[in-house]
Amino acid sequence: MAAHLDDMFSFCVDPDKVAGCVEVRFIDNIKGKGLFAKRSFRKGDTIFIERPLVSAQFLWNSLYKYRACEYCLRALETAEENARRLSGIPGLSLPHPELCCVRPELHQCCPQCQVMYCSSECRQAAADQYHRVLCLGASQEDPDHPVNKLKDAWRSMHYPPETSSIMLMARMVAAVKQAKDKEHWQKLFSRFCSRAANEEEEMAHKLLGEQFKGQLALLHNLFKAALYDDDLSRWFVPAGFLSLFALVGTNGQGIGTSSLSQWVHACDALQLPAQQREQLDSFIDQLYKDIEKETGDFLNCEGSGLFLLQSSCNHSCIPNAEVSFPNNNFLLQLSTLSDISPGEEICISYLDCCQRERSRHSRHKILRENYLFVCSCIKCVSQTDELDVTSEEEEDDEGEAEGETEGDEAEDEMTDV
Repeated sequence: MAAHLDDMFSFCVDPDKVAGCVEVRFIDNIKGKGLFAKRSFRKGDTIFIERPLVSAQFLWNSLYKYRACEYCLRALETAEENARRLSGIPGLSLPHPELCCVRPELHQCCPQCQVMYCSSECRQAAADQYHRVLCLGASQEDPDHPVNKLKDAWRSMHYPPETSSIMLMARMVAAVKQAKDKEHWQKLFSRFCSRAANEEEEMAHKLLGEQFKGQLALLHNLFKAALYDDDLSRWFVPAGFLSLFALVGTNGQGIGTSSLSQWVHACDALQLPAQQREQLDSFIDQLYKDIEKETGDFLNCEGSGLFLLQSSCNHSCIPNAEVSFPNNNFLLQLSTLSDISPGEEICISYLDCCQRERSRHSRHKILRENYLFVCSCIKCVSQTDELDVTSEEEEDDEGEAEGETEGDEAEDEMTDV
């Protein structure tokens, strides 16, 4: 049974193209829905570009001064500012500063609460969609404001590396509150993959970690105090809150933006004499070494979003498509990794490249723990007769984890959901 796509068109860059390219179909009661090609695609093609219904920067990421547009998550630091902060070298100067795509002169803040946007268009879009409800005005820094108490509680329960955000749920509520057609927005959110009650409980525990799973009731009470609305009363009862929590955990897609990364890509594209190319590459290599020493792996402005089309993509250990964010904002691009025929299911991988190279047993372990399903893709079926052995890489990881706290282990095992 094909889902109706009309209502999601306004969230895609090219609605007509998307309508002729893909369709969402119900597969079965185990896999649920999937995304299928309606025409042929060649390797390297862009299938579609999609805007999220809602998105939000991770709260720890924001607290650590990764400045991003409150609406589209575009990085607000110039490449040079970004490089200075990440490397810990205040006087650092980047060559070719003209390649930086950040335009500070276009940045605008909300006149009431001072949160920042990359443009007047983003400021207006946020105000029109959700920000009028969530704007704290002069209470932006007040720790006793109900919304700030909710944020603080989430940070205390969900340490980096973050995989989701309570603010996605807050923006869902705010979007419905502000909407003229509240039923329309609720129907849009209802199209995301849902879980059975026992799976919702398991997903909530996975997101919070074993040590915080008992505090879900506290989070629920704070969410209700900050955002309750009679029209959405079903989202604020304990079962409804758990369902909303699991929806975000199941369907949230990680988003990463970086002005420095964009600058590096622009440098790579420069046509330079051999000596200048060698000097520039050497500079960039040293910069990344300095950043790794000072900051580690946390380079990007990071958040998550709910994408209607992308969330319909099922997992495969040999995916034929991949997600990227080439515009340095929340616009998601789905591109092909191989040729795709009409009627073929479009699949992405929920695992990174290294995880996909592990044994079938190890891959299934990761997918069960983080996504609550057993993979039956072509690769997994072809390896059915393999012994249930753990990959050497995973054994090494487990060895390194010895001596860590239970909470640390939970954080390390989390992958983007």
